[in-house]
Amino acid sequence: MSAPWYDWLLAAASACVVGYIAVFFNDIARRGAEPLGYEIYLGVAAIVLVVEAGRRVVGNVLPCLSVLFLLYCYFGNYVPGMFQIRGYSLNRIIQHMYLTSEGIFGLALGVSATFVIVFIIFGAFLGKSGGAKFFNELALALAGSSPGGPAKVAVVASGLLGTINGSSVANVATTGTFTIPLMKKVGYAPHYAGAVEACASTGGQLMPPIMGAGAFIMSEFLNIPYLSIAAAAVIPALIYYTAIFTNVHVRARRDGLEGISKDELPVARDVMRRDGHLLIPVIVIIVTLLMKYTPLRAGFIGVVTVILVSALKKNTRMSLRDNLEALVEGARGALGVALACALVGFIVGTSSLTSLGLTISNNIIEISGGSLLLTLIMAMVACLVLGMGLPTTANYIVCSTIIAPALIGMKVLPLSAHLFVFYFGIMADLTPPVCLAAFTGAGIAGASPAKTGVTATKIALASYLLPYCFVYNPMLLLQDVQPVELAILVVSAVLGVVALAGAFEGWFYRNLRKWERVVFGLVAIVAIHYNILASVAAIAGILLMILYFRKTKGQSVAL
Repeated sequence: MSAPWYDWLLAAASACVVGYIAVFFNDIARRGAEPLGYEIYLGVAAIVLVVEAGRRVVGNVLPCLSVLFLLYCYFGNYVPGMFQIRGYSLNRIIQHMYLTSEGIFGLALGVSATFVIVFIIFGAFLGKSGGAKFFNELALALAGSSPGGPAKVAVVASGLLGTINGSSVANVATTGTFTIPLMKKVGYAPHYAGAVEACASTGGQLMPPIMGAGAFIMSEFLNIPYLSIAAAAVIPALIYYTAIFTNVHVRARRDGLEGISKDELPVARDVMRRDGHLLIPVIVIIVTLLMKYTPLRAGFIGVVTVILVSALKKNTRMSLRDNLEALVEGARGALGVALACALVGFIVGTSSLTSLGLTISNNIIEISGGSLLLTLIMAMVACLVLGMGLPTTANYIVCSTIIAPALIGMKVLPLSAHLFVFYFGIMADLTPPVCLAAFTGAGIAGASPAKTGVTATKIALASYLLPYCFVYNPMLLLQDVQPVELAILVVSAVLGVVALAGAFEGWFYRNLRKWERVVFGLVAIVAIHYNILASVAAIAGILLMILYFRKTKGQSVAL
């Protein structure tokens, strides 16, 4: 179906307002972005077009929020109290948002148009060559026959695909249609199946080597190599997936759920023999990043490698049509991120024009009374609330502009502060009342969205504690590493998430009494801690309790 005439008109207008900046960039820079008369009209058109395009692609919340920030620039002198500003003229606002690098054409959109789009295109090519099917079959072969196998398949497959996909909702929609019916088939309740898939898919944006778009933007914000951010995220990501995997395993053992019969499963050796070459592009990207190529070049090399490697075998070889379709899918996939970044440019631009970010961060510190814990709690709540209506990338950009400076002002390392808001921006997809990943999983599972969201929060509960740990002890982000202390912290955190899963499910080798669940849970929370002495004590406590549960596993207990 062809587009209506007015869409062609809007597309032509968009090309004009963007093309003008590209053609006359040097002239605009030479006069310090001082606007000419007609450039104001171009700026108005650009703002209107971005808002309308954003409304169509990312929904109503972010465009409305962006318009509110623009109105604040103009009417800020009427705002009472600490947020009152002198107000700016329309010419000044439009110049700032359109002609400078502080607004629409800011850092976020620049990263989206370079690093992000190339990795989205890489994911589209890998998917078109059969990568998604390969990851699913490999996960089935590795974990499908164990107790509750399909849930473990969801964790493994969604983690593998999510690190490339970068969108929790898209990941749920891609892998969930395959894994959720399998989970229901072996006995998992529909709401639990949807929640597991949502948790597994959401964690993909935390998993190196290719994290969500926000990680590339973070690299530019902090002016540190992307590889350093990916390395810092390794331990938290592995602990996150350990928590999810343990939870589904304990639930399966508690309820006596079986896996899929081995006769119905692919053999890992056969899967690797047939499609294992599709891992080569991912390995190539990791190697090129380790060789300190830029993410842009690494992504481009990855795309070329997919095309070449997929041609090695007939079952993965892509036709010219497949290649063109992959380019189209990549472009479509990049639209949401690009428009979110453009809209967030209005918020970032408002912050730089009015010093709003500095005002908010100063007041957060003042309200918290200088307490880092209270500041972190307020930052977490802000990220989760903003995540109800914003895509994770937009959420990160807003929070890194407004919230992260408050954390840095409390002497938190910049990398820890930015990963903290990045992490909770992603966790918003699991957190009720608006949890898009959980809602998507509920739709596929035919379950209650609210119940699925609450269940997803319970499954990932341990993960809500992790960001506090790496803020208080950046060693978990591989900063200032002391090997012995790091090993203790990691072992403690892993045992902590395992124990917390047992406490919540009420099972560990046997059904647990209420008091045993409470004690097991409390010790688990101490284990997911940044203090070395507390970690050592918790490790000892958890191991003793596990030995006790194992020794008494044949006994029936009164619950």
